Amino acid sequence: MDKHIIGENAGIIWKLLNNGERWEYDKLKAVSGMSDRDLNLAIGWLAREDKIFFERNKDDNKEYLYLSLDLYF
Repeated sequence: MDKHIIGENAGIIWKLLNNGERWEYDKLKAVSGMSDRDLNLAIGWLAREDKIFFERNKDDNKEYLYLSLDLYF
């Protein structure tokens, strides 16, 4: 896998997450059209850059991904 493609896929995921919602993995996979491998690589890229966070919902025990925005004033 080429790092350039992983970076492009990370950009696609970042754009999808850029709506203020928390996404389930399966929904993100379906909307992006990426394979598990490509999606996991993109998520790993964004996580390494501290761009996304993971959260487990106590009520339904599901994990969600969401975007972290760094704001500097």
